[in-house]
Amino acid sequence: MNAKKADKLATIILYIISFFVVVILGAFLFYILYKGIGMIKPSFLFGAPKTTKAGGGIAPQLFNSFYMLVISLIITVPIGIGAGIYLSEYAKEGVIVRFIRLSLETMSSLPSIVIGMFGLLVFVNMTGWGYSILAGALSVSILNIPSMTRIAENAITTAGKKVKEASLGLGASKWQTIVKLTLPIAMAEILTGIILAAGRIFGEAAAFLYTAGLSTGNLSFSNIGITGKSAFSLFRPAETLAVHIWKLNSEGVVPDAAAIANGTAAVLILAVLLFNFLARLIGNKLLKSYSGK
Repeated sequence: MNAKKADKLATIILYIISFFVVVILGAFLFYILYKGIGMIKPSFLFGAPKTTKAGGGIAPQLFNSFYMLVISLIITVPIGIGAGIYLSEYAKEGVIVRFIRLSLETMSSLPSIVIGMFGLLVFVNMTGWGYSILAGALSVSILNIPSMTRIAENAITTAGKKVKEASLGLGASKWQTIVKLTLPIAMAEILTGIILAAGRIFGEAAAFLYTAGLSTGNLSFSNIGITGKSAFSLFRPAETLAVHIWKLNSEGVVPDAAAIANGTAAVLILAVLLFNFLARLIGNKLLKSYSGK
């Protein structure tokens, strides 16, 4: 077989594999939406759950998921990008840097339930915070920071090759080059890392099960604060959508637990898709503004 035929055969095989991946993913999404789309209505999205009879909604869990997402990204993104800048632009190859890379690779491969048990020991028990949003956000950040760091490092390294010498040659400092040129060019890939981190936060259950808890209580929006009985308190338990699905399927405390779980799964999928779409839209606008297009 000559090289041209081999290349054509390999291309066909890759297209077939890609087609099957897309079909499987599409079938998976269609099945979840088909099973749960009938539950999605205002009373379901904005209603409180019921514990003894059929009906109820997922408003607290929906709010908790988005609030947990925001808090987790506030922790993950600056640390991940900062670590990526350090490893790409400032760190010198040696024992310490190799140890950091090994630690990042090890942490990124840890099962989420192990991180959940660590969060239970440290953030829940040792700190005295109990089951809380902050404990959950810190735990899931441990899962996301390694991948965020590697994505940011690779993006900054690739982007820096294009502009570093020209910028420094024109008299800009290293930090000015990073902030004004390298980061904007690398923003598209960094945004991909943020979206991946957000998807993991939305879909995480094991880590939140041991750190954020299985209850929510009454959410009070009358006062705004990160402590006390406010819905925005970082020190209250918070059951997320993924944990709510697990709880319904494992305990089934209400008569229509399966229907609520299917509806919650559909909402979770739609929320992830919506976040990805908005993140891409905002990212493209930022990229255009930075590039002057």
